[in-house]
Amino acid sequence: MTDAIASGFDFNDSALHTRSNRPLAARVRPTDLESYCGQEHILGPDSALRQAMLKGELHSMILWGPPGTGKTTLAKILAMQSNAEFETLSAVSAGVKDIRQVVELARQRQQANISTLLFIDEVHRFNKSQQDALLPHIEDGLFVFIGATTENPSFELNNALLSRVRVYTLQSLSTADLIKVLTRAISDVDNGLGDCGIDIDAALIAKIADVADGDARSALGMLELAMQFASARNLSAVDDKLLAEVLRERASRFDNKGEHFYDQISALHKSVRGSAPDAALYWFARMLEGGCDPLYIARRVVRMASEDIGNADPRALTIALNAWDVQSRLGSPEGELSLAQAVVYLAVAPKSNAVYKALAKAKQMASEYGAEPVPLHLRNAPTDLMKSLDYGAEYKYAHDYDEAYVVGENYFPEAIKDEVLYQPTEQGLEAKIKAKLERFKALDAASEQPRYRHDDR
Repeated sequence: MTDAIASGFDFNDSALHTRSNRPLAARVRPTDLESYCGQEHILGPDSALRQAMLKGELHSMILWGPPGTGKTTLAKILAMQSNAEFETLSAVSAGVKDIRQVVELARQRQQANISTLLFIDEVHRFNKSQQDALLPHIEDGLFVFIGATTENPSFELNNALLSRVRVYTLQSLSTADLIKVLTRAISDVDNGLGDCGIDIDAALIAKIADVADGDARSALGMLELAMQFASARNLSAVDDKLLAEVLRERASRFDNKGEHFYDQISALHKSVRGSAPDAALYWFARMLEGGCDPLYIARRVVRMASEDIGNADPRALTIALNAWDVQSRLGSPEGELSLAQAVVYLAVAPKSNAVYKALAKAKQMASEYGAEPVPLHLRNAPTDLMKSLDYGAEYKYAHDYDEAYVVGENYFPEAIKDEVLYQPTEQGLEAKIKAKLERFKALDAASEQPRYRHDDR
């Protein structure tokens, strides 16, 4: 532990000392769009959200993005821009009772023609009943609701809530954006570090921005820590050695050596894909030792099972899901052994990305041919009217035929009936799948009127 940490950063004769009760990130938080960095894709000059903000016409929304990308800051700017009273709750500690208190305040303000904006941080932590408690008030416009989440809203929030809000995706800040944030904090005399009397050159600022990995809060925290270290040692400038010490303390919550977290998950994924179990285990252990949430790794392992192994060994997906379940039930360190087992199994399993490639092509086709009608023989016919229109007519029930296969049948829209998406490999089980599909192709070719062809392209 460094002397600076041990002393609690109680610095004398320093601007840092007088402001030590508020983190730098809170002190230099932007208060208007002009000083807000990043998210041009949703806040550009012609964007719907920016226009709504400028007109003071807000709507309820979810701000979804990684930590430190400006979700809370944007919500506060929205409130100020619309002259609304800002109420904030944290889903970690708040409940239905807290929501009711905000509702009562909003009703009182509404009678005085004062708007209310309710911001709920980490809204994904609200359970169904807590989310439901918001619905009628969002519906009748009692307040503008803004929820912030780092988790995918499609999985974590109720459909009823999602149907009443618009979701905006915030992206990790670029290195250039973070350099702007840091430079502004350094030059800010009133709230930042402009009068601390400690210099830091542009190369070190860029290094902090790079290590912060898109997180402005983390970048500002590292900058403040560097200045505090320098002040504690009566240095006039932050140098390479001091910054290296700071990065060991704060660089990445997943790796105490400062390498980017996503570089490590990429190395793990590529080691599994490359059938290198030893390297895969090493990167898995590195991430655990760095403090990575094992459940994050579990989610990525499931992805690997489908993307890189697929039908070459369908058991891989089951093993990955089972390992995720064990980790969820037992926690660490017991559950980590199951994850390690899954990582090794995936690394040594036969590999195929045929399904991954087929899905990508299918999505492209769905986009290009999304208006193609469903062939009549594939349509459902629950009513007499539909039957009279030949819905379901001439449909052949596959189980009535040898090998449950109807020779020459077409299941595509007519315009794309000859397309091939899934092309199995010779790896593992897919070798048998490929042989079966080739046999069906031969039967189609031998039929008098082949309507469906499954060939290799």
